[in-house]
Amino acid sequence: MTENSVQRDRAEDTATRPGMSQRIQAKLESLGGESPRPKAPKGPRRARLRLSRIDPWSVMKTAFLLSIAFAIVTVVAVIMVWSVLGAAGVWDSINQTVRDIVGGQDGSTFDITDYLGTGRVVGFTLVVAAVNVVLITAVATLGAFLYNMAAALLGGIEVTLAEEA
Repeated sequence: MTENSVQRDRAEDTATRPGMSQRIQAKLESLGGESPRPKAPKGPRRARLRLSRIDPWSVMKTAFLLSIAFAIVTVVAVIMVWSVLGAAGVWDSINQTVRDIVGGQDGSTFDITDYLGTGRVVGFTLVVAAVNVVLITAVATLGAFLYNMAAALLGGIEVTLAEEA
């Protein structure tokens, strides 16, 4: 075969081949008028993600904020419980019981609020709350560092997220 005959055969092939618009039209007709887009999968979409690093600074800020809130709740709860116990007459009942047991002059001078007064209990609660703020913040930050080290070795935690239908 000569070069001219090869070129002529190619020209005949392209001449007999339908144009792009005709091929698209034929394809659309074969689909029954439906669009050629793929159908969306049925059911919820899912995504698998891996938690490979936690930022220790953001953990520290969040833990500090939550521990402050926990400290405030603790102090308010202790004040409320102490007020309810005082209003219910628990302290007077304890004083009366000690007077009955001890008797005499020593029992008449005893007052439980000298030992467990509101000021002392709230002060102790504030100290415990402040220590808890420091400890909770430090432990959470240390936990983030430890998680990052473990995730570097093991790859982290895999989470599968699903979209609601």
